[in-house]
Amino acid sequence: MADPQFFTCAGPFTLSQIAEVTGAEIAGQNPDPNYSVADVAPLSTATEKSLSFLDNKKYKDQFMGAKAGVCIIHPDMQGDAPSSMHLLLHPSPYLAYAKTAQLFYPEPKPAAGIEEGAIVHDTVKFGNGCTVEAGAIIKAGATIGDHCWIESGAVIGQNVKIGNHCRIGSNATISHSLIGNNVRLYPGVRVGQDGFGFAIDPSGFVKVPQLGRVIIEDHVEIGANTTIDRGAGPDTVVEAGSWIDNLVQIGHNVRIGRGCVIVAQVGISGSTELGDYVMIGGQGGLAGHLKIGSGAKIAAQSGVMRDIPPGEEHMGSPSIPLKQFMRQTATLARMARPGKKS
Repeated sequence: MADPQFFTCAGPFTLSQIAEVTGAEIAGQNPDPNYSVADVAPLSTATEKSLSFLDNKKYKDQFMGAKAGVCIIHPDMQGDAPSSMHLLLHPSPYLAYAKTAQLFYPEPKPAAGIEEGAIVHDTVKFGNGCTVEAGAIIKAGATIGDHCWIESGAVIGQNVKIGNHCRIGSNATISHSLIGNNVRLYPGVRVGQDGFGFAIDPSGFVKVPQLGRVIIEDHVEIGANTTIDRGAGPDTVVEAGSWIDNLVQIGHNVRIGRGCVIVAQVGISGSTELGDYVMIGGQGGLAGHLKIGSGAKIAAQSGVMRDIPPGEEHMGSPSIPLKQFMRQTATLARMARPGKKS
């Protein structure tokens, strides 16, 4: 159960209400659509008034002994359920649980208005129902869409445009950017600052003005303390539906396709292009001016030095196709066995 000091539960809900939201099928030895569920909880602590889920057969034994009143499971697991447990059957239990947890713990909606202590230029244009917290700064010419939430300490730069239903986290900064609808920037995000561009001269480095923008399309999430540099001439672009974790660095002119997933501490050098639905594991590093094809997967800590065709899986530093990496690793392991002759 979530700590009520920090989270407000919207329950209880009946089994039929949860089934309607998730698309799950009600099952169990004595299914009761009107069974009341007070909260969600892990299998290990769930009670008869709690809902939990099983998505990994590793926890099958825990599931078989669980005291949860309701559990979301794959239909294949029905035979292992305790007799007293109500079941919700779904082909993707974790997805169904995510929708259930959102039902019990919806996003908070602050009261609309500009709090005392916010600094907002007279030329800023707001949509309906916006919230600006104390300490936020919004500069001249900015446009903020409907039902946006600008948290304390955030700085929205001159002429920045933000779409509807966006949330800008505490101490985030945005400049030189056009942001779509339903975008969330977590605390400390930096969007639109200078890219790392300079010419080399014997007397020292010469700054190249960064004259592009950052374009962030709809339904993008950007994790805490991630930085996205504006373009040097072309724009830096994050296309719709992509999710970026904490502490990611995205260089100037980078283009990220639709529905990509980029995990913490990834670095993407300037002018590299990702296709749609690319996945990059934590601490992956990509050199500049590369093309990563749609559907490619890059394992954690990989160093990518060349283009990757669509759909390929790469691993290692420098990265190579996953199957080749596995063969090389197996060969090295055999060569390193005690008593092995070189």
